[in-house]
Amino acid sequence: MIEIRGTGPAEFTERLDTVMGIYTAAMNPPADQIAGRRAIMRGHGANPAFRCLFAAPPDGRAVAFAYGFHGQAGQWWHDVVYRALRERSGVAVADAWLGDSLELAEIHVHPDYQGKGIGRALVHALCEGRPERSAVLSTHDQPTAARHLYRALGFTDLLTRFVFPGGHEHYAIAGTPLPLP
Repeated sequence: MIEIRGTGPAEFTERLDTVMGIYTAAMNPPADQIAGRRAIMRGHGANPAFRCLFAAPPDGRAVAFAYGFHGQAGQWWHDVVYRALRERSGVAVADAWLGDSLELAEIHVHPDYQGKGIGRALVHALCEGRPERSAVLSTHDQPTAARHLYRALGFTDLLTRFVFPGGHEHYAIAGTPLPLP
């Protein structure tokens, strides 16, 4: 049985080594990107309405985490995605999706625990009771298990083949109305 437990910014920062261990196992990033990801994640904890969830088996060792926060102008991801969505679909669409959104910034499950419903449970728990009208996220624009999960949860593509500034990988930006079905 997996237990999901929520935490705020202070405990998240204290457990950043655990977060990075799960992230690294799940994503296998190049070594030269790890310090930058760590700094970005630490900074996310300062965003409004930040909430992190950890999933752990009975031994208490975290095997997955997810976190999000209220997206707003002035946040890098929000501003980059808002501009791209506005250019592609217009101001009304960009405002509808990002004007009052929960940004699901990170959702990662250790590979030994993937395919067991933990990611689904984390997304549901993170979105539960949120006041925002939508949840938005970015994910690799490939037919991955994560992409399949988000579609199954009701997320629709807002942008595809999107490349973040300074990057080269293609991402899909997806959103769903809240509350989740």
